[in-house]
Amino acid sequence: MVSKVKGEGKVVALTLDDGPWPEWTDKALSILARNDVKATFCMVGQQAKDHPDLVRKVVAAGHTLCNHSMTHDINLKKRTPQEMHGQMQETLEWIHKASPGTPVRWFRAPGGNWSEEVRQTAASLGMGSLHWTVDTNDWQKAGVPKMLQNVHGQLGPRGIILCHDGGGERSQTMTMLEQIIPELKSNGYTFVTP
Repeated sequence: MVSKVKGEGKVVALTLDDGPWPEWTDKALSILARNDVKATFCMVGQQAKDHPDLVRKVVAAGHTLCNHSMTHDINLKKRTPQEMHGQMQETLEWIHKASPGTPVRWFRAPGGNWSEEVRQTAASLGMGSLHWTVDTNDWQKAGVPKMLQNVHGQLGPRGIILCHDGGGERSQTMTMLEQIIPELKSNGYTFVTP
């Protein structure tokens, strides 16, 4: 399982989960473009099915895709091997219907609820397992200062930052991204993808 990016020194990866989501994925793409940063979008299959245009926008902007299960099943590790496979495979199918041939090199377990079976199932579909080292906890909507505090308190060299472009209202996350990306760049960090 990958929870740190490759590279030396101050490299960091930004990941956005639970999209693609109307409004928030577009805003995230704009912020990333303005700051010349590439990120990894961990897409929920149902969202990819409902918003194939957003899948194509993410791909066209040069970002990396990650499979985040079909229905964001937080208890995926408790499912049968067939159910796990189905959640991952169906997501791949919807991503590829939207953007044929686009590589999906990573799988991220919803909620970070990993098991060996989940990792093996992802590997059987050609995907590595992608975790994180920095949880912004943006899903709790505790405010931008708290999100920034989480990043500052958890980030070290080669860190992977978890935040969300989907799963509901994400204005706080977008404000946090507007602040943290230029701040980290000014502190010598380089943004990479895993």
